Amino acid sequence: QVELVESGGGTVQAGGSLRLSCAASRRAFITCGMGWFRQAPGKEREFVAAVSWGGGQTSYADFVKGRFTISRDNDNNTLYLQMNSLNTEDTAVYYCAADTTTGPLTTLLRRIDYWGQGTQVTVSS
Repeated sequence: QVELVESGGGTVQAGGSLRLSCAASRRAFITCGMGWFRQAPGKEREFVAAVSWGGGQTSYADFVKGRFTISRDNDNNTLYLQMNSLNTEDTAVYYCAADTTTGPLTTLLRRIDYWGQGTQVTVSS
């Protein structure tokens, strides 16, 4: 069992930045593919970004490329999402996710085994 706890959400004006964090409860974190997803009101949950075990491989949804950066600190069992140039369409609940089945060099999340509780990000115009 891996518990994931997100933090760092809030309200920001369009064009601003936020940094989300996701703290994992167990050392097993370091052998999980990790990712961020988001869900806006009335919409399905969607993929945002993913990172491989060691952090060397990353992947992003097209709508965040060049604006968001995913990273991880395995020494501290923490996942991050740096979000820049935010716009109102980025308003959503952001979720941290872990896939225990991924290989060490892939960012393909095939099965989400653990979810965080979510953190609200609101971007005002």
